[in-house]
Amino acid sequence: MIFRYTILYVDDVGASIDFYERAFALSRGFLHESGDYGELVTGETKLAFSSVALMRRLGKHPAKPDAKAPVFELAFETGDVSGALRRALSAGAALVQDVRDEPWGQTTSYVSDPDGYLVEICSPVQLPSPG
Repeated sequence: MIFRYTILYVDDVGASIDFYERAFALSRGFLHESGDYGELVTGETKLAFSSVALMRRLGKHPAKPDAKAPVFELAFETGDVSGALRRALSAGAALVQDVRDEPWGQTTSYVSDPDGYLVEICSPVQLPSPG
């Protein structure tokens, strides 16, 4: 079994894909002609979006995301957390936590996307060298 994709439920799939392309320099995989489903290319695991309207037609009732009370987060790793944070903010993200160095050897920052999902922008964890 493989982890294929994560799907975020959003009101406007095209707008969400546009935001992630601008904010995090991700590439569009595709957007279905209905506008109800789309994917971004992120390596072997895709970041996908489905419209809330489609989910309701399928008998599901997704809750509204809340970055102040998240049940999960997306994390994007980069060597330039400050630069990536500036890019995300200029694309319309809302600041949740500014850049800070964590005691476990990682630099982190957090934003909320326009739909309310919590997104971490982080550096690779720098594990202590053996010795």
